[in-house]
Amino acid sequence: MLIDFHTHCFPDALAPRAIASLAATASATGFLPITDGTAAGAERCLRAAGIDRAVVCNIATNARQQQKVNDFAIFLNRRGGMLTALGSIHPDSYCIEEELDRLKAAGIRGIKLHPDYVGIEIDDLRFAPILDGCAARGLFVITHAGFDPVSPAHAHATPAMLRRVLDAHPALTLIAAHVGGMRECAGVLDCLVGSRIYIDTSMAREMAQDPGLKPLVEQILREHDPSRILFGTDLSWTDPTETLRYCRSLRLPDCVYAENALRLLAEHKEA
Repeated sequence: MLIDFHTHCFPDALAPRAIASLAATASATGFLPITDGTAAGAERCLRAAGIDRAVVCNIATNARQQQKVNDFAIFLNRRGGMLTALGSIHPDSYCIEEELDRLKAAGIRGIKLHPDYVGIEIDDLRFAPILDGCAARGLFVITHAGFDPVSPAHAHATPAMLRRVLDAHPALTLIAAHVGGMRECAGVLDCLVGSRIYIDTSMAREMAQDPGLKPLVEQILREHDPSRILFGTDLSWTDPTETLRYCRSLRLPDCVYAENALRLLAEHKEA
């Protein structure tokens, strides 16, 4: 079995506009979407890569859209099929506790945060009610980490910030996307490798195309606890076939491709 722990899709009516907007933001970095942004489009691409199941990382970029984002996550999970969706909470929400309860009751396993899109550092106290609320309910948190084209001059989730979050929230299960931090490999090695944080492989192949980052990416994946590495691609922004080929070339342990994800999802289903 293969599980992709980091994918994206949108409601059918919203997908064309969402993909166009995100593509415009990311175009300067050379990343362009390879699907139409819909759930069906994501499933077609994942199946073509031989992937059996995928986690959809929804993001509430403002408090007003939080409920609709989470409605979509709940819809995807009830729809069945290969997609397991996460919710999202915005730090400006007036109903953080209530919304976390709603997600938990609906069977959602965790939430996705994107500090760059909300313009708040991940270790800012405004995120604390969300992080504590997730820990109390047995929900995991996956966060974007490192560089993002929406905020190219300022990363809002650096490895040092993530380490402070780990230390401040010992009961929280935290996953840092993009090998612990997009383009922040030296910091990941200094602050996160060997810690209890989970990391995913999304953007690993793309970072490794930089000769200066390639040995660091591979050192992270070699030295971090393999039981805390999750295969992920960041579909629609990368080709899952190419990400899988790259990860296979590194001879990552088998647990990376499904076992760790299944354990994490099962633990938080029952929490």
